[in-house]
Amino acid sequence: MPLQRLPRKPEEYSAREIQVLEGLEPVRKRPGMYIGSTDERGLWIMIKEIIDNSVDEAMASRCSNIWIELHKDNFITVSDDGFGIPYDIHPKVGKSALEVAMTVLHAGGKFGEGAYKVSGGLHGVGASAVNALSQYMRVETRRNNKTFFQDYSKGTPKHDVREIKKGDEATEYNYHYVWGTKSGVRTTFKADPEIMQTIEPNMEIVLKQVKNRAYLVAGLYFHIYDGVKDREFHYYFDSGLVALIKHMNKSKGSVHNPIYIHRKLEEIDVEVAIQYSDGFNPTLESYANVQATNDGGTHVTGFKTALTRAINDYARKQGYLKEKDDNLTGEDTLEGITAAIAIKMDSERLQFESQTKDKLGNAEATPIVSQVVKEGLDVFFEENPADGRRIIEKVIIAARARLAARAAKDAVLRKGAFEGGALPGKLADCQERDPAVSELYIVEGDSAGGSAKQGRDRKFQAILPLRGKILNTERARLDKVLEFEEIKSLVIALGTGIGDSIDYNKARYHRVVLMTDADVDGAHIRTLLLTFFYRYLPEMITRGYIYIAQPPLFKVAKG
Repeated sequence: MPLQRLPRKPEEYSAREIQVLEGLEPVRKRPGMYIGSTDERGLWIMIKEIIDNSVDEAMASRCSNIWIELHKDNFITVSDDGFGIPYDIHPKVGKSALEVAMTVLHAGGKFGEGAYKVSGGLHGVGASAVNALSQYMRVETRRNNKTFFQDYSKGTPKHDVREIKKGDEATEYNYHYVWGTKSGVRTTFKADPEIMQTIEPNMEIVLKQVKNRAYLVAGLYFHIYDGVKDREFHYYFDSGLVALIKHMNKSKGSVHNPIYIHRKLEEIDVEVAIQYSDGFNPTLESYANVQATNDGGTHVTGFKTALTRAINDYARKQGYLKEKDDNLTGEDTLEGITAAIAIKMDSERLQFESQTKDKLGNAEATPIVSQVVKEGLDVFFEENPADGRRIIEKVIIAARARLAARAAKDAVLRKGAFEGGALPGKLADCQERDPAVSELYIVEGDSAGGSAKQGRDRKFQAILPLRGKILNTERARLDKVLEFEEIKSLVIALGTGIGDSIDYNKARYHRVVLMTDADVDGAHIRTLLLTFFYRYLPEMITRGYIYIAQPPLFKVAKG
């Protein structure tokens, strides 16, 4: 039967169906577009935006203190001693500049070349979006020995901008902070529970992120007050990124003194700190205009390229690598490294790949960072030959281990263990072949395996007993990992492969349940298994394939 065109109904889609969202309505309508999510992470982004407005003041050399208060009733207050928000009438819209900044998207002082040449806020959601997502907000600004304020509800002003005179509504902030300084801004807000899944700030996230900003803006003093637990925290660092990597390496043994590189090239300020530890896993933190770029970006690419080139050049120059030897790889040079990469550049040129600023997109950052880091490392190696020797020796050991791991994996592959070989004999597999509905229960020992087999549904539930505690893979290279029979059995059962031949699409189970005993040993085994997945099969976790069985707390008996 031939297809027939259905009659069109023009009245179903006309001009009246086109919604025009005015003011801050788009933010409340689609909050995820502005803060990523409405959960705990989204709440932090709201807090971060207000804090970073004050940090921008500090980067413009206009602020030296930031106060952050988390109140018992989930109100959050951020204050600074910067220049304050202008409160005079905006010539274009005929309203106070304070009201415009807080109620109009993309309004602010960071879009021109004047006040804020370097700022993290250009691509941010902005204070106005935070205002839209807040049940209540008050902004107080002090300039020229006068203080003005405005209250808002869900982004809408409750009254015109008013002046606070000494004695009128003199809040504690006005007395201690504003009246004691020539200028500043104080913002108090409470997230709207109608939109946000949680309105209670996570103190651990706040402390970690604020501490990072103190590392990144040397000389800026952060004062944090936790009103819930009545405690204070103060962060101030003179040495910036060097202090950061020392903190990151405090539980590890360092191989050499920290390397610090700082240079401005073609209007991009590049700052890098590097220190190798006795561990195996790399730790890289990157920032652009104080914003943490958790997914890296072009500046990290430039750093990695320069690091590998500089180490290879020095290794050949010092005779560690002969003419016939292959170059050290990026994987080798990153093993055990702790590094922080931070760039600052003109806000108007700054490009992030998302509103939440997780990845830097400026193509010009790659060659500039690469040049600065390469030349900086060349100088460091020449001036610090003992540290250079320690770094090269560590990287060469990593290269040898990589080759040994590849040989070990190849040997296993030649035996057909990972691909096309038989499944482990102790695996009680399920009948189902669709991984989306198949489950694998990893249990502790043969006795637990027997009980699990009796209680399972063999149609879709498989059981794999592991004998004893598996290897701690946190400090083990792949060649050592592959020598451990229990891990080898687990990888074979999963079907994903391991190392550079991983294919997560070949996973035989989309639900892997860690079912260990409800005692200290069981908790330890569960931790070891999670460590293995985190280090060697991380996408099993990010895809949501890993589960933890919770032991029952009570037993109900009948009769």
